[in-house]
Amino acid sequence: MKTTTPLRFRSNSREALNDRQLRDNLRHTLGKTLHSREAAVAELPHWEQLRRHARAVKLHTLSRLGRTLRRLEAAVLERGGTVLWAETAAQATQLVLDLAHRRDFTRIVKSKSMLGEEIGLNEALERRLEVVETDLGEFVVQLAGQRPSHLVAPALHLSRAQVAALFEEKLEVSVGQDVERITAAARSIMRRHFQRAQMGITGVNFAAADSGTLVVVENEGNARLSVSVPRLHVAIMGIEKVIPRLADLSVFLPLLIRSATGQRITSYVDLIQGPRRPDEPDGPPEFVLILVDNGRSRILADPALRETLACIRCGACQNVCPVFQSVGGHAYGSTYQGPIGAILTPQLDGVGQAPEHPFASSLCGACREACPVGIPIPEILVELRGRVQSRKGAQAWRIPGRKWAFALWAWCCSSPGRYRRLLRLSRRLWPLAERLPRGAARSWSLGRTLPHPAPRPFRDLYRDRKEGP
Repeated sequence: MKTTTPLRFRSNSREALNDRQLRDNLRHTLGKTLHSREAAVAELPHWEQLRRHARAVKLHTLSRLGRTLRRLEAAVLERGGTVLWAETAAQATQLVLDLAHRRDFTRIVKSKSMLGEEIGLNEALERRLEVVETDLGEFVVQLAGQRPSHLVAPALHLSRAQVAALFEEKLEVSVGQDVERITAAARSIMRRHFQRAQMGITGVNFAAADSGTLVVVENEGNARLSVSVPRLHVAIMGIEKVIPRLADLSVFLPLLIRSATGQRITSYVDLIQGPRRPDEPDGPPEFVLILVDNGRSRILADPALRETLACIRCGACQNVCPVFQSVGGHAYGSTYQGPIGAILTPQLDGVGQAPEHPFASSLCGACREACPVGIPIPEILVELRGRVQSRKGAQAWRIPGRKWAFALWAWCCSSPGRYRRLLRLSRRLWPLAERLPRGAARSWSLGRTLPHPAPRPFRDLYRDRKEGP
């Protein structure tokens, strides 16, 4: 959802760095996720070939997005569904409200959807209707009155003890810290809501244009119930989620699932093809697909930025990002966090609304290496940084004396002799860095451990080894 005031990553990140419980939660969960992903990827010797193929499919689809979307629309209509188009977030939420009001629906169940978070769907619906998130992580953050902190794991920032305390406070159930008891309590509540629901809302992971098939990847079965139990199924989808053929899933599913959760396959891969047919025993009598632009056409028209739309929302870039690992998702203050959020948020909301996001990165390149479709995130970050700095009156990440500091650094590094002398000088002066007065350098060091220079530089060690005794 577009913000009305500029997002303040820098001040939010300072608060997050001082939250020891948050950092422990991030370290514990992300550590397990990274280990699982590494093992899952290692099982596929053709992983890089899959990445290259998926990237090629995505870029080809983006180059003819309008044509592919029209094919998808025709296929959905042929299967008895309805297709609606929304140019903005407000139009998308109004379409959902209108669908409910025309049928006098008041009870809605909703499965996980980052697009729903982006357009502020819950906030719009909750003013007039009963809306319940049915994904366990989303249900937890809804209870807490928070927003998801991760693309795949919405409650990543909370520990088991914090979730248990939340259940006791909001639901008045005692579950201890046992995962099975927490899950059982949530399941019991969800069942009652599913039985009463009149409308089910889901997101979409992929939509195959050739057959009108929507693909929803999940582990809990809640999306499947959100589709099959209510009388109306509404799927909301960003226009970039379309792929040309159902056969392309053989490439995208291994990439998405192994990158997101480290599994070989999720518990459920739902293939949805419109409303229930006369000869089918279950499924919704009505199906509506809402295709949402909300700034995506603008991104598509920019050659330097359009590869952002290739993202398949796996969260792998977040998991490997040293910045995200330190501060978590809420520090970004936006729907999308981590490296993908650092490039997507300024494009959706405008660089004036998220001027600090492109600077929330070390540019280490780990995000590009982890991305299953090879989005050049570091290059896009640099492009956006330039656009932020070129704005008249821009103040994002400007440091006093920065221009002269970089000029001095460039002068030293342009000569091997000057560079060696700088290294020798730095080893002598480094102890003073810890006692710097508050300022740019001192502020930078507050949230970081300054590395100490080696007693002997690598150049000297290499020279001694090369010359021998």
